[in-house]
Amino acid sequence: MRSRRTLVFTAVALASVLLFAACERTNIGKILDNPDRYYDKTVNIGGTVEDSYGVPLLGGAYKLDDGTGEIWVISRRGSAPRRGARVGAKGRVFSGVNFGGRSFGTVIEESDRRTK
Repeated sequence: MRSRRTLVFTAVALASVLLFAACERTNIGKILDNPDRYYDKTVNIGGTVEDSYGVPLLGGAYKLDDGTGEIWVISRRGSAPRRGARVGAKGRVFSGVNFGGRSFGTVIEESDRRTK
């Protein structure tokens, strides 16, 4: 009985570690300091929306600030969240992106978003 509990506890602990590791957030400042390291890689970021633009039929873009830096997030699936919203975003890092007639430096193309 005791070894079964130990086995279950170990399995739950391992699953928790893997879950939290997969959801680990990257500081925006680290991405901006070394964009080549993160280029074309998927990252998780979070912060407050500082600026937001919607483009009809194309999606939107919003600037996210986590206290270490600010980065533009491009959303092709839906509208951009409102200013002041707390957002967690997952997406791929790109450089030199043009969207809606504007040119952006290092950006994240959103694949998933969670609003708090």
